[in-house]
Formats: sequence, structure tokens, C-alpha cells
Amino acid sequence: MGMRRIGSTQRKTQRAKTRRRNNVRKARSEVARARWMASDLQGKSLPFDPFTMIRLGATLRKSPRAITQADVDGIIARAPV
Repeated sequence: MGMRRIGSTQRKTQRAKTRRRNNVRKARSEVARARWMASDLQGKSLPFDPFTMIRLGATLRKSPRAITQADVDGIIARAPV
């Protein structure tokens, strides 16, 4: 029983450590994706290619058909530098 509990505790701490590390990686990739999206959208207008529309829809939590140019301009204005 003791070995099973030790192994369980080790797995639990390893999962927590991995979760923290992955959260940092995810935050970095989200910032990089926001920069890329803003630079890709700069100076362009609707319609965009399907991949870009899907990413915009995910960012705005809207259907790609419901995205307006004002939404795109808002994303460019809020983009990290």
C-alpha cells in the first residue's frame, strides 16, 4: 500500500509541474499568434482566406460569417507590440 501511495503522489506532482510548464508555453504561443495575426491583417480588408477567418472567429468567438471589418480593426488595435 505504501509504494502505491508514493507512486500516486509522484505522478500527481509530475502532472502539476507539467501543467505549469505547459501553461507558460501556451501563453507564449498565444502572444506570438496574436502578433502574427495583427501583422497579417494590417492594411488588408475582408474577405480573408479561410484559415484566417477561422482564426478570427476563434479569437472573437463569432462565426466567420459574422465578422465585420470593425472587428478586424479592433483586433489590430489591441494587438501586442
